[in-house]
Amino acid sequence: MEALTGIRWNAALRSCFPILSWLPRYNLTCVKMDVIAGVTVGLTAVPQALAYAEVAGLPVQYGLYSAFMGCFVYCIFGTSKDITLGPTAIMSLLCSAYIGGDPVFAVVLTLLCGVIQAGMALLRLGFLLDFISYPVIKGFTCAAAVTIGFGQVKNILGLKEIPQQFFLQVYYTFHKIPEARVGDVILGLCCLFFLIMMTLMKNTLGSAEDEAPSLVRSARGLVWSIATIRNALVVVAATAVAYSSEVTGHHFFSLTGKTAKGLPPFKAPPLSETIANGTVITFSDIAKDLGGGLAVIPLMGVLESIAIAKAFGSQNNYRIDANQELFAIGLTNIMGSFVSAYPVTGSFGRTAVNSQTGVRTPAGGIVTGVIVLLSLAFLMPLFFFIPKASLAAVIICAVSPMMDFRVPVQLWRVKRLDLVPFLVTFLVSFWEVQYGIVGGVAVSALMLLYIMARPKVKVSDHGVAVLELDSGLNFPVTEHLSRLVYTHALHGEKHTRTHAFIPSAHVLECSCSGVCRLAASPPRCLVLDCSHVSTIDFTVVHELNELLKQFQMTGLSLIFAGLKPSVFKVLLMADLPVFRHTDSVDEALQLLTSIIHYDQQFSQPITD
Repeated sequence: MEALTGIRWNAALRSCFPILSWLPRYNLTCVKMDVIAGVTVGLTAVPQALAYAEVAGLPVQYGLYSAFMGCFVYCIFGTSKDITLGPTAIMSLLCSAYIGGDPVFAVVLTLLCGVIQAGMALLRLGFLLDFISYPVIKGFTCAAAVTIGFGQVKNILGLKEIPQQFFLQVYYTFHKIPEARVGDVILGLCCLFFLIMMTLMKNTLGSAEDEAPSLVRSARGLVWSIATIRNALVVVAATAVAYSSEVTGHHFFSLTGKTAKGLPPFKAPPLSETIANGTVITFSDIAKDLGGGLAVIPLMGVLESIAIAKAFGSQNNYRIDANQELFAIGLTNIMGSFVSAYPVTGSFGRTAVNSQTGVRTPAGGIVTGVIVLLSLAFLMPLFFFIPKASLAAVIICAVSPMMDFRVPVQLWRVKRLDLVPFLVTFLVSFWEVQYGIVGGVAVSALMLLYIMARPKVKVSDHGVAVLELDSGLNFPVTEHLSRLVYTHALHGEKHTRTHAFIPSAHVLECSCSGVCRLAASPPRCLVLDCSHVSTIDFTVVHELNELLKQFQMTGLSLIFAGLKPSVFKVLLMADLPVFRHTDSVDEALQLLTSIIHYDQQFSQPITD
């Protein structure tokens, strides 16, 4: 008994602290691979963090403040060896819509997001993510890619005073093209060209066969490594060019400018703010201003991270715990608020780099976190000279893969109706990204409700009407079911649409969702084929009770066929006036034949 209790405690501890599952097996080989992966990801994370802070509308150091806490927290609580947590393009774009460039609002948003996400994990509410469909996700990510990418064109051109709203941004960017700075344009285009070439080379080498001489393989490995850290290389090179220009007295480039020195202080997140005119903005005021962001940002952060973790878990043959991932992200954001971070989530690009460089455990994140901290401690003065055009090039190349033109084509081929939530999300996101997500989810929900309320029904004519239901019977379907029964059995009205005459022995599959009316003259008995029905609720039972009374009054019979045990139990307890049921439609037809020919024999209600 004590041994069993010990095993349960051990399993519970490993579930809460996944580090206990891999730490006992950690060895020198794991150390080597994790260090290589951690350094590679770190060299990618630093320039991306600086760039994404620009997208969020915050000073660049806040990108680095957000980039290291997840590395340490996830190592202890995460269940994926590949994923890296930190600032991403999508989260930065979402945050910019709510924080208005105010660091205090950003930190409070981080704290509240963490509390919400951790609370969802403890309450096992991860299933809520299932209500965000794939078309909505892809519509949002495609729109985000366009919004973020075009938002950096102003930095490539060296333009100033461009509005944040997308449509105004497009107008004023083109309107101010004559004011473009030649230095920024040349540097930005050179950075873009280098990044694109390195990306193409890496993709080509990744698909090349390994059967080559060792010298060739070594050269490929070197080029692949350079391509992997291309973001760091382009930022360092551009900074060197800008620094040389500045010290010689030539101001050719728009620079990042002054940044805070050193590590962020570890302190409780500010819960209020005093603005320049002395007005105090309280915590409740901040929470009200954040509004819908307290729903959109936590959900999108969790959705993005878990989707990435599942994808790489499937690719590398391991499983993740979704609720544990939810808790790890929530705790990362809570702890991040103590170091002035803005909300973070899993990064697809950095996770791909982590996986491709052969990371063995989440400990690789510790190395990445150390590199970010070293950058904060010693390199912040140099960040003053980073050209904005180089960071813009990094962002444009990072988000361009998110614009997947194959998605609308795939949706058209598979299910054209799914284009509706995709297009709603995509188009509305150009107005406000949060409204795009909400609009897409609302359209998806309405489509789902319509399918529930109007299930497909196969209508067959065997001298008696047979309705084969293909889904559960829940309250939205009540009116539709009642109309079908009256149309095909009780009223005996003629068919009014495409089927002008239907021989009584024929079988018709009707997809008119009850709009057309199958000829049933005179009124006749009915068989409800419930073999595909697994659920039923009180509203439907009440309606069935009324329908059975109508059949009884007209001297007709309604028989249930193929009831599942759960549905049969509910109907049996409902005390229906005449409850006839059979195991199959054929048996129901035989029973109805007996009723029709020997009506007197079945004058009393039959309950099986």
